[in-house]
Amino acid sequence: MDAAQREKEHELIRRAIEGDPKAFEWIVQRYRPGLYHLVLKMVRNPQEAEDIVQESFIKAYQALPSFSEEFAFSTWLYKIAINHCIDSLRKKKLPTLSLDKPIEAKDGDVQRELPDRGLTPEGSLLRTERHRLIQEAIERLPEHYRTVIVLRHQEEKSYEEIAQILHLPLGTVKARIFRARELLKKMLKPALFP
Repeated sequence: MDAAQREKEHELIRRAIEGDPKAFEWIVQRYRPGLYHLVLKMVRNPQEAEDIVQESFIKAYQALPSFSEEFAFSTWLYKIAINHCIDSLRKKKLPTLSLDKPIEAKDGDVQRELPDRGLTPEGSLLRTERHRLIQEAIERLPEHYRTVIVLRHQEEKSYEEIAQILHLPLGTVKARIFRARELLKKMLKPALFP
């Protein structure tokens, strides 16, 4: 939104605060489609989304005098709608089932068993072995490649942070990380991807 549009919007907000219904109607028409789309993505129910959008505009109208023009109106309005969505989702009672009691069915009780999604002993062993192979490969990298890989993937530093730490240009850091990954793939391919 350019400065002229923002000024027009602020003028309409001032008029709405003063009680001009046409000004607020313009605001509703401008923001309703985007607000509805956002709310629908959060609550996944068209009727509930309509209700929340309506409640959000009512709340916004009542709170207009507290709106500060130094902020974007859309951000302020979307925050109101998101808060309504969160409240609505919290109020919903999700159906719960006991994990201990059987489910009652027409033809008798049915035991409920949940699959074990944890790692099997074999899966755990494979993960440990894969981690060991990766660590050994990282240790075999030349120092300048090893350093950037450790900072990026083990210390979770951003490219910019790595550049600052190592006093290197950002492009050099990116190139070293790319080259280090290529070397690691080459070293690990025979062991991990036979």
